[in-house]
Amino acid sequence: MINKKRILLVTRPLCPPWDEASKIFAYFLAKSLPTLPISILTHGHLDDLSESIVQEPVFSSGDFNWLSKIQLFFALFRFRGRFDITHYLFTPAKLNAFAIKSFLKPTRGKTIQTVATLREDLYSETDLKKMLFADRIVTYTDRSKARLETMGFSGVERIYPGIDLTHFSPQPKDPALLKRFDFKEGDFIVSYIGEYARLGATDMLADAIIRYHRDYPDSPVRFFWAVRLKNESDKEKKRDVMRKFAEAGLEDRFYCSDTFADMPGVYNLSDVIAFPVVDMKGKFDVPLIIIEAYACGKPVILSDIPLFSEFSNDSISVTVPRGDGDSFLAAVDGLEKDREKLAEMGRSARTYVERNFDLRITAQRYAEVYEII
Repeated sequence: MINKKRILLVTRPLCPPWDEASKIFAYFLAKSLPTLPISILTHGHLDDLSESIVQEPVFSSGDFNWLSKIQLFFALFRFRGRFDITHYLFTPAKLNAFAIKSFLKPTRGKTIQTVATLREDLYSETDLKKMLFADRIVTYTDRSKARLETMGFSGVERIYPGIDLTHFSPQPKDPALLKRFDFKEGDFIVSYIGEYARLGATDMLADAIIRYHRDYPDSPVRFFWAVRLKNESDKEKKRDVMRKFAEAGLEDRFYCSDTFADMPGVYNLSDVIAFPVVDMKGKFDVPLIIIEAYACGKPVILSDIPLFSEFSNDSISVTVPRGDGDSFLAAVDGLEKDREKLAEMGRSARTYVERNFDLRITAQRYAEVYEII
């Protein structure tokens, strides 16, 4: 019976800040299955979890650096015979797959791999067949599931990554946030929640936004860069963007925030979320930015990356050609001018997420997998 199976979620350190998709998902998955005997790997102690969840503080740091990886290696070696189900929730790579298969393979029980992305830009079919070793494989998308089945894998499940719909929900714009970023109540706010150095959208967006403000200086549209600075490359790219705005005499139109603990606040501050990226290499098949925006009742402007077609349609999003700044601006203009359509798209987006990405549904699907494996 499932209530007798001991389950280990293998992840990077589960601890604040909750700024990385895989650990956010693992944390909420554990919280959503309070009756199951789940063990999680932490740095420090998390106070808001049920007593059935065993916290294993195996990490000395919240960063997933080389020391943390070594600590994870030794923890998994110690745990090899303890659990009935070992569930790996990180993107497989050649090194970690080799280590698990050669040294860390559980001596009892079954294994599950949740594969957020296949990274086919890096790995061949032969590579993937070596890296995917578990008794049951779970993908984020139907597209990845079909790809694995074409390779000959059997028993593959597709389970969409769920989000907490009580945490991400439509709310009025926060007056304190409007004041903090010098926005006015009547501003139409378009937020880009991406990356500076990766994804390939930064230069296109900067050039398009500068062009827009030159052509429409009195427009109520405000473009907000809610983009984390992950490394020095991001910092340098941000400086490049700031120089572009300064050279155009539009320093006062570069609205940005480098860090933001309250992501629902960012989504609800916005009227539209922009994610017209060019390159998704190294990113999850389902960017939670898009799903969280939908959950807050916000339509998303997406690029025509084939990956996005599984969770986008004309009733909840606008698709534009990759790298096409004029099409992006036209999409913004169309939504700003048709507020009734904007509101209807927002309602449809919320309904779509309730049906497909509710964490409670995701958790139940995993509970079913744990029971039958």
